[in-house]
Amino acid sequence: MTSPLSKLGLGSGQFGLDQPTTARGRPRDAEARDILAIAARSGLQVFEASRHSESAEVTLGQVMPRPNPFRITVTTVRPDRGPDYAEAEVRAQLRRLGVESCETMLAPSATDLLSPAGPKLWDRLRAMRDEGLCRKIGVSVYASDDPVGLAKRFKPDVVQAPASLLDQRLLIDGTLATLTEMGIEVQLRSIFLNGLLFLPPDRAPNHLKAAASRISRARRLIAEGRSDPLQAALGFALSRPEASSVLVGVASVAEMSAVVAAASSPPPDLDWDEMAIDDPVALDPTAWAAA
Repeated sequence: MTSPLSKLGLGSGQFGLDQPTTARGRPRDAEARDILAIAARSGLQVFEASRHSESAEVTLGQVMPRPNPFRITVTTVRPDRGPDYAEAEVRAQLRRLGVESCETMLAPSATDLLSPAGPKLWDRLRAMRDEGLCRKIGVSVYASDDPVGLAKRFKPDVVQAPASLLDQRLLIDGTLATLTEMGIEVQLRSIFLNGLLFLPPDRAPNHLKAAASRISRARRLIAEGRSDPLQAALGFALSRPEASSVLVGVASVAEMSAVVAAASSPPPDLDWDEMAIDDPVALDPTAWAAA
């Protein structure tokens, strides 16, 4: 039986490599090294090397286990400065990470692909794939982006999409199942919905008050099922047949260890359908600042 940890992927976005120390005063590079070591020992296969400053990317390359055990994903810069610039940047990023190639290169967003400069970026991504600089190319999408329509037009190898215990829109409407049927690899991201499931209802900011009762109900159902929000969120995402991998972000060794422990546990027996929410602001963290 395949371990659920082999489906779990890690992102570096919360490593904080541009900051001098952690909250406990520990050097960030040491924390990142230990996080990656735990991920490697636990059998995590996908590692998304989020865009950082140049110095932080050099540090990330230095602390990655050797030989590199991960299938690395990188994201290009936006296409508005042209495909030559985008290619030069991604090649430089790979050099800073200390790798000759990666598993996947992603266009930043559907909006970028659909911009006037988007098709030229996509053509360049295909050329880099053909050259062997990566094995797959794809795009990161939101629920509102018509992912299936986008996939029919650009034919990506990979689509990275948000889905979680609370945000089940792309599962309910069949979008992710359709992408899988098209032979596209689906990577789930935002499975914690910016920590919304972990936020006590009485601490929810005003713009999330409308969803607070549904979130509170989900937390109650999880507790009644003798589980906890972390285990439930991971159990839900890892159990989805549409997902080839499930990406999480952690900021510390303690968080990485907790994720590995929760993902290793049998998924809780919960009624997932009862936990979905439909509040548009809560489901779109990009709108939180404007709410």
